[in-house]
Amino acid sequence: MAAAVQVTWWGHSTAWIEDSGVRLLTDPVLRDRIAHLRRMRGPTPHLPGTPDAVLVSHLHADHLDIVSLRRLPERVALVVPAGSRPFLRRRLGAAGAARAVELAPGEEFQLDAVTVRAVPANHDGGRGPWSRHRAMAIGYTVHGRANTWFAGDTGLFPGMADLGPLDLALIPVGGWGPTLGVGHLDPVQAVEAARLAGPRYAVPVHFGTFWPAGLRFRRGMFHEPGQRFVTHAATAVPEIRATELLPGETLAVETVR
Repeated sequence: MAAAVQVTWWGHSTAWIEDSGVRLLTDPVLRDRIAHLRRMRGPTPHLPGTPDAVLVSHLHADHLDIVSLRRLPERVALVVPAGSRPFLRRRLGAAGAARAVELAPGEEFQLDAVTVRAVPANHDGGRGPWSRHRAMAIGYTVHGRANTWFAGDTGLFPGMADLGPLDLALIPVGGWGPTLGVGHLDPVQAVEAARLAGPRYAVPVHFGTFWPAGLRFRRGMFHEPGQRFVTHAATAVPEIRATELLPGETLAVETVR
């Protein structure tokens, strides 16, 4: 068997996915501070090259970071939720908006040998309470030699059972502060998401990276969600290989397809 897909987690929701020669970058935050949030663990991402496309799950600043997008070459496609283009036009100009590929759940974007499909997410899609810009929040499944689910940021939703078959799932298990609001998963809920979706491999993301400046860590909210997810998955869904990565580490997923 040969490695069909490799995923490198750079912290929070930023991951580098390689499948069938196509390189995808999810929710890129390529710097160490976003507003009041500071990177508290892991290196500043150093990408191995230029991605073919960026997959953005929703407009929140810790998922759609304009400064990070400006660091990427203009030839990189921006795959974004339907309704995002007005915000991109305002922040990236006409050229930035023109290279955006808007997708609603069920819609697809073909990139060489890989198909990117938008899937639902249970999460608020607005930029924030200070902004009038809104778009739906989505996740993505990536179909090449492997089937990969990047959940973005989401709570549980019934359609998780319809996402498969999946080889790999990148599942949010926490957040960036001392509480989790509606539309998020804690480690136990994330295991339920894995049970519903049924991937062969699962990697916890969206935890242990950023924290509000000046606010003391709560270890249970910052350091522990990934391991709690892995430990609970080993009992609840032992057929799924749950693996916690450190920021910058890579997992190779084997498949016979």
